[in-house]
Amino acid sequence: MENKQQGLLETEPLQEVDEDAVSEVDLSNSVSEEEREEIQTELAKLEEEISTLKQVLAAKEKHHAELKQKLGITPLGELRQNFCRSWYDMQSSTAYRKTSETISTAGQKTSAALSNLGTAISRKFGDMRNSPSFRSFEEKVESTVSSLKQSKVGGANSGGSFEEVLSSTAHASAQETPTNHHPLENSERTC
Repeated sequence: MENKQQGLLETEPLQEVDEDAVSEVDLSNSVSEEEREEIQTELAKLEEEISTLKQVLAAKEKHHAELKQKLGITPLGELRQNFCRSWYDMQSSTAYRKTSETISTAGQKTSAALSNLGTAISRKFGDMRNSPSFRSFEEKVESTVSSLKQSKVGGANSGGSFEEVLSSTAHASAQETPTNHHPLENSERTC
């Protein structure tokens, strides 16, 4: 018994088996002639059943296509229907709903943050406009515009707010017509 165990536990490497020797093994020795005939008969029956099933399947597929054609179902329509069904299934999935909710919440938070930022910027501009340095700058611009208006238009200082002075200066400069127009100058402007 020890020899049998020793043979099972041999540590020698496996040797490759010659393929020709394997092909020479006669499988007919393991199956009797009667069993072989039964297996061949069963194999022939299976092949015949497979052929019949293929014919039945082809006929059913043809009938299926005819029914679809009568109903007006086209491959494009089927594709559209499958896409719509898949889209609906995806939208009703938990992952999609959670992602959608997360994006919606993020959008709301971003909108609120941008609104707060806009309010803060407006407030800062208002504070800046009311600051002494901006008032000083505004007064300097008003006096410069007034003196330019007096020198170009030749009118008396009408006073008024910063906006009125700017508006009147813009109106006065728009009424001035340029001199020495070159004929090509107008054509270049239209291109």
